Amino acid sequence: MTSPPGMAETLERIAPDLHDLGEDWWLIGSAAMVLHGVALTAIDDIDILTTPAGARRLAAQWGVEPTTPGPSEKFDSEVFFERTDTPLAVEVMAGFRVKVGGDWTPVLPTSREALAGPGGPWFSPSRGELLDILALFGRAQDLTRAKLLGALPT
Repeated sequence: MTSPPGMAETLERIAPDLHDLGEDWWLIGSAAMVLHGVALTAIDDIDILTTPAGARRLAAQWGVEPTTPGPSEKFDSEVFFERTDTPLAVEVMAGFRVKVGGDWTPVLPTSREALAGPGGPWFSPSRGELLDILALFGRAQDLTRAKLLGALPT
């Protein structure tokens, strides 16, 4: 697997803390897609979904102040923060919800698949569940990514 610039270094730096977290966590978004086998040449950040307790623990370890940002037009998190001292920014969210048809829908994977990667194993929703999450997000960029993920051989 060839990873986009900064991804391997970022994963290696955050791996010990995630592996010792004591709470479930998942990579979602572009980094998860790369670990599932999608050939992306660049990604903007590493997205981590965990529990509120897990997010607060990571924020304390990383010296970052977690926030309760309030909902955007499409997304909302009970706890959110961004770590920026890594080659790629790391966004951590907990109590994550997406607005679908005027209603807020929780995003909490039910699958947890171990994937190989630098500093791994890395946990992600299964390919099928990740496709469902991308469809739930519904933005053009997510639907494009879903096509790439869905086109991979099974």
